[in-house]
Amino acid sequence: MRTRTPLTCTVVLLAASLLGVAGCAGGKTPGDDAAAAPRTVTPVAGCGSGSWTDPAGLAPDRRPARCEKGAPAARPLAKKRKITVATGTLSAEYVAPLQVAVDKGEFAKEGLDVSLKVLPTPDALPLLAKGDVDAQWAAPEAAVMNGIDGGFAIKWVAGNFSPDPASKSGLWVRLRDGESAGHVDMAGRKLGTMIGKGSVIAYPMDTSLKKHGGGLDRISFQQLGSADVLTALQNGGVDSAWLLDPVWRKVDGDKKYVFLGGQPVGEPLGGLLFGPNLLHQDPDAGVAFLRAYIRTVNTYFAGDYKADAAFVAELAGLLKTDEATLRSTPSMRMDWEIRKGTTDRLQKAYADSGVSEGAPVPEDRAVDRAMYGEAVGHTP
Repeated sequence: MRTRTPLTCTVVLLAASLLGVAGCAGGKTPGDDAAAAPRTVTPVAGCGSGSWTDPAGLAPDRRPARCEKGAPAARPLAKKRKITVATGTLSAEYVAPLQVAVDKGEFAKEGLDVSLKVLPTPDALPLLAKGDVDAQWAAPEAAVMNGIDGGFAIKWVAGNFSPDPASKSGLWVRLRDGESAGHVDMAGRKLGTMIGKGSVIAYPMDTSLKKHGGGLDRISFQQLGSADVLTALQNGGVDSAWLLDPVWRKVDGDKKYVFLGGQPVGEPLGGLLFGPNLLHQDPDAGVAFLRAYIRTVNTYFAGDYKADAAFVAELAGLLKTDEATLRSTPSMRMDWEIRKGTTDRLQKAYADSGVSEGAPVPEDRAVDRAMYGEAVGHTP
């Protein structure tokens, strides 16, 4: 078992306590036998060969998996099921497929009554593991991976998005005298970010830093509120920052700043986490949830969805933002698939940043592609 820093010990201790409760109850989760039984996967109309891509494919121009519009068709559950999904925000664009699926009744078509509940990842994680919430729209962050290592019955079951190649959401630095876009020394810099070292952003951040003489172990972090990151970069409080959509637009084109890199194109770093309720107790509901999510992507987010002015107006209303802000950045590449090796790369970054040590959690303990495969009629 890995060695943990104090930052993640709380999660692991809670995992141990939950496992102790399970042990006192007989050590068996209801529905385990049903989950262990082989599930029948049949072809799905409208979801052909393009509905599944090789998980090992990491090319920047990789086309995300897609079915036809309206596919996969709903297969309503025999009994209506209430599902609670925890999410850190309801205003970010990457949450839009969930918002649209609720608004357009895609979950309801499956017999699912879905509610979205705003909860920070640290608060939601133990609730997910215990079954108090059914799913989490988040990412395999360091706390999640350490929780799985400690016994949490949680898996990453679907991706969310990868950036458009034109996006410059990511690491920005203020140039010093003598520096240029091609020559920046990041060692010793102070980086402003909303995200701690245990976030999935540590992986692309580490990659960008190492290209410029830095690395997560060679810079200092200053955690700031979302409204303060740009201000700190501009007034000299920090000399580099991780700027999200659409904040980076404020410095794009200003010769004092340069973009060093962002999330890998073609590789989602977050999405849906399922806990024991949907993994073991009611996997039919889990597949139904993924079916509705995938159908929403195929119907409303298949391509450049921001080219549709009416849809942008709808999104602005759901996300409670203005249309101009949404239009200022390229459409995201919504992508329900999970790439091979992503959790390994993430865990290396966590180790580099000192958040966790020891052997990484094997991918098969953290990732389940079978459920979204079943939803589109593919056996992984």
